[in-house]
Amino acid sequence: MKKRLLSIWTGEGLKARVLRGSALTVISFGGANALRLAGNLVLTRLLFPEAFGLMALVQVFVSGLHMFSDLGIRVSIIQNKRGDDPDFLNTAWTLQIIRGVVLWLAGCALAFPAAWFYDEPLLAQMLPVASLNALILGFVTTKMATASRHLMLGRLTAVELGTQAIGIIVMIILSYFFRSVWVLVAGGLISTTLRVWLWGKTLPGITNRLHWEPEAFRELIGFGKYIFLSTIAGFLINQSDRAVLGAYISMAALGIYNVGFFLGTVPVLLNRAAINKVILPVYRMRPTTEGEQNRTQVFRTRRLLIAGTLAMAMVLAYIGVPLVWFLYDDRYHLAGAVVVLFSLTVVPQLVLDGYASVLLAAGDSRRFLILVASTALLQLAYLFIGISWLGIFGAIFAPGLAILSTYPLRIAYARRYNAWDPKADLWFLALGLAVNGLAVWLHWDEIVKLIS
Repeated sequence: MKKRLLSIWTGEGLKARVLRGSALTVISFGGANALRLAGNLVLTRLLFPEAFGLMALVQVFVSGLHMFSDLGIRVSIIQNKRGDDPDFLNTAWTLQIIRGVVLWLAGCALAFPAAWFYDEPLLAQMLPVASLNALILGFVTTKMATASRHLMLGRLTAVELGTQAIGIIVMIILSYFFRSVWVLVAGGLISTTLRVWLWGKTLPGITNRLHWEPEAFRELIGFGKYIFLSTIAGFLINQSDRAVLGAYISMAALGIYNVGFFLGTVPVLLNRAAINKVILPVYRMRPTTEGEQNRTQVFRTRRLLIAGTLAMAMVLAYIGVPLVWFLYDDRYHLAGAVVVLFSLTVVPQLVLDGYASVLLAAGDSRRFLILVASTALLQLAYLFIGISWLGIFGAIFAPGLAILSTYPLRIAYARRYNAWDPKADLWFLALGLAVNGLAVWLHWDEIVKLIS
């Protein structure tokens, strides 16, 4: 047994790397969210709900800048046959730096319009500073993408957790003395700077330098043009709820919603992390179109991921309300009902989100764009209709409805690559919706308070 466990952590076969990568993804995700929760608990006592609502809006814009300009450089390195070629990697790094500069300038340009639209003057000062994160991330080494390409995630995980912990400690110390929303911005910048520097120093691989190879640029843009458009749609999927709600509810109410969103979507974030770091490379190494053995191995990995994250959502559905009451003071207690509702609406996301990675692994970025854009447009429509009729309820249920509405398209694309798993989809969806639907019914007296 000892020898077998040692082989899992030191072996270079695909099975060993998948198991090791999965374990490290869980450790990374669990550690990151434990740190976020610990920091959140302290900061909610030192700061005010409006600060978290304001920071949620800043994050919408910063994330939007990243997603509206994503060229898919990391995914290109993972799936491209030249993903280990220094000329290809250095061209990708140079392109990434240019993008970082453009993003920071865009953040500066958006500052005053955003402050006017939301009637929050502080946004005009905060956005240019917060957008420096994009400039710093432009210099992140391609060693990070190479490590993901080969499922070598150990040092990557250690750096992520260590720098996150430092950033949170800095935010807590500054919050104790200054009690200002600016400490959240400062902590993020310090954490990002340390992460970029340490990845460059500690990860194996080439040391990047400025370089421009036209052929590599054409390959990156050829694949990335669809990723660029896909991530615009991805922004709508991931951030549109807070962007739209910010125009309908107070900053304090948005801060409470954000606390519930943070806890209730933990299973989705873990699911996406595992898809990006483990499932996507597995699809690349074991294409489901190349034999039943590959298909069986990929399905087994996918089902284990769904089962684990769905179990986490089920637990949150039943403990969400008492958990929030235990962790937060009474200003945030309504966030418990938000957690319960999210635990229901994330079920379709947990079960069906992974099909998109089949397309990326195959280099089919055009169909990936069609799938993500269709989901985004439907979610945006559900958001506006839902929020206008049901307020926060509409924002919570829109993502799940959009995923379910695009299931026929997911089936068509998955079947193209022999990757559709209908039996697992049916059983997991039925189980998750039934179990978490019961939790919503049991907590209904608390949930209706969101309306008042």
